[in-house]
Amino acid sequence: MTELTSIVGRVREIARTVLARDAAAVDEQARWPEAGLRALQSGGLGGLVVPARSGGLGLGLLALGQVCEALGRECASTGISFGMHCVASAVIAAKATPHQRGRYLEAISAGRHFTTLALSEPGSGAHFYYPETRLVAESPTSYRVSGKKVFVTNGGHADSYVVSTVASEPDAPPGHFSCVLVAADAVGLSWGPPWDGMGMRGNSSRALELRDVPVPRQDLLGEEGDQIWYVFEVVAPYFLMAMAGTYLGVAASALDEATAHMGKRTYGHSGGRLGHVPVLQHRLGELWADVQRTRRLVYWAASEADEHGPEALAALCSAKAEVAGCVVRVVNDVMTLCGGSAYRDGSRLERLLRDGRAAHVMAPTTDILRTWAGRAVLGLPLLGD
Repeated sequence: MTELTSIVGRVREIARTVLARDAAAVDEQARWPEAGLRALQSGGLGGLVVPARSGGLGLGLLALGQVCEALGRECASTGISFGMHCVASAVIAAKATPHQRGRYLEAISAGRHFTTLALSEPGSGAHFYYPETRLVAESPTSYRVSGKKVFVTNGGHADSYVVSTVASEPDAPPGHFSCVLVAADAVGLSWGPPWDGMGMRGNSSRALELRDVPVPRQDLLGEEGDQIWYVFEVVAPYFLMAMAGTYLGVAASALDEATAHMGKRTYGHSGGRLGHVPVLQHRLGELWADVQRTRRLVYWAASEADEHGPEALAALCSAKAEVAGCVVRVVNDVMTLCGGSAYRDGSRLERLLRDGRAAHVMAPTTDILRTWAGRAVLGLPLLGD
């Protein structure tokens, strides 16, 4: 825990000195937050979830959640961008071959390689575990990959992409798919236009078309068609925790804004402080409790999953769903507490409102997660009828 505290402290310092400086410009210019991400890599954090034997820090979901919260408090785009790098790193590490450890994981740990996910597709929407991208064996040593991906976070900026493809067997059960690692400079990659979102404007969430992209067989992750294990043992836990941590940071940042505003705002006619009004104290107390109980759920879910506890799956699904509700409630109410000053175009709260609203939208959506949590509690498989 001492090591984790030190690491989170390092992240907070980078967030305070780099992310806070650039966050407004990242949002206004829809600019990928390169300075903050490079600072994290230079600070030895690129291999946060990479095993120690590959040079990484060897940490898990609790560390990811706390790091993304620290980043999300200053810049949600940076939190999601770094979070997706960590998810992809965990996927590569899960069944890494000696080649993959030497070529990718060691470079990630050294801060020389940035990776990300390319899972979502136009036809599957929030159901990212039903890919249609094709993986065709071209020779004993290579594949060809063809298909379309959407909402690729860090699109056009990462050094490699974890790409999901259709299962090798046409009658494979739901969730069976293959993953390959595609290099950024591979022939046949074509990027869509820059990301133009309402919020999360710096995460470069772009569309990607793959046209007969050559991929060496040594860049297959795991075995063909066996990735249902990846979905619920690696992709989903790390993906959910990266998002939960980031949006928790957004909610905490909004709460900080309300606390600061109420502490310094005075009425000109009486000289009284806004923070001395009992009903507003009551409302601030409710918001504080909302953030705190959501944080406890998120951190408990991460610890339960790190320890392979029996309630890990339901907890992780509920954590992201609860954070989505929390961030929207908190930012909305803080906007009301802070009044007209918060409603002006370009205010910090305006950005937090736009960024936070994405929490319900980013897959898996809240409705899907609530259903998964219920199925997990009932002991039913998450996919299928």
